[in-house]
Amino acid sequence: MSLEQDKARDELARLDPPRPSGVDAAAILRVFRVPPESAGMRCDVFIQSQLRNTSRTRARAIVLASAYSLEGKRLRPSDRMRGEDRVCLWRPPFEEQEAPRDLSLLYEDAHLLVVDKPPLMTVHPTARHHKHTVIKRLEAQRPHEFLSLVHRLDRETSGALLVARSPLADREFKRLLENRSIEVARGKGTREPAGGMRKTYLAITWGEPPNGMIDAPLEPDEDNPLRVKMRVAARGTGLVARTEVTVLERRPGYALIACELHTGRQHQIRVHLASIGCPVVGDKLYGPDERLLARAADLELTDADKALLELPRHALHAHRYRLNHALTGEVLDLVSPLPRDLSEFWHALPAPGALEADLRVPVDGASGGR
Repeated sequence: MSLEQDKARDELARLDPPRPSGVDAAAILRVFRVPPESAGMRCDVFIQSQLRNTSRTRARAIVLASAYSLEGKRLRPSDRMRGEDRVCLWRPPFEEQEAPRDLSLLYEDAHLLVVDKPPLMTVHPTARHHKHTVIKRLEAQRPHEFLSLVHRLDRETSGALLVARSPLADREFKRLLENRSIEVARGKGTREPAGGMRKTYLAITWGEPPNGMIDAPLEPDEDNPLRVKMRVAARGTGLVARTEVTVLERRPGYALIACELHTGRQHQIRVHLASIGCPVVGDKLYGPDERLLARAADLELTDADKALLELPRHALHAHRYRLNHALTGEVLDLVSPLPRDLSEFWHALPAPGALEADLRVPVDGASGGR
């Protein structure tokens, strides 16, 4: 649990707001403090600013259904906030999707675990996903053991995930990743990934991107109401971001590609591919309509939405990490096969047009696979 979460829990225990009349006994309470800079803001606008992936329309509906003052008074979307007010949301419990109880490991030693992360599984507890996460599963399997994520993967992304087994390993593997990005930002390793690490992802795209390097800086999209979105920045601004693309196979209107990361920015592959008109299949944020992300977060995707997306999750997979072990110096080559959901989707597409390529992609469940 983070320091902010600890503070929020302690404040909630101290405030102990009463459950308003008519609120379901199973409803979960979240309390939001209104900072002075948000004074005068409409209640629905304030709630939208506090809830990730939530549209203004959805925030208004949430306020109408579940927003109260500390004293239990109903709040309206148009109510104006005052500094240091508290907004209480009494919402139905979120039904977490079940996750595999036993996580497959790609590698293990005294310092490091490499998990083969399933799709649609959060890596670390959040407000919505706090039981069925990678860390919670590992803690249940390895009680009293130090476990810390070296890096993160989005909930929908599958594949290789590094977990440190000691504070020293946590520090040194994170330093390896940090040094890699610093070297690239300083202009080193333009063609070759820096820091002794190579990270290759597989993706299925709408359309076929050209082979080669996408060199486009990234920055948070501060104009977008969805606070998690990134965008390509103007040259000379933002964070250096480079993705090397190789097309492995083609289908009419689709491509299976390998993306080698020369930097590791938030949503880098998805933003880069969308910026050249080839978004990742199933991408709710950078694909056909960014509003799909908010609807998915609120479990409100329509059949038409699902047909548009084609997959329940974005088709991105952390396929291969090649690195020098941060403590032993051993060369590690960690490969996670393309998972069954993406393999089945790809092979169900009509009229295959496989390229002659030296790279052969392991596929989960294929003959000779794990």
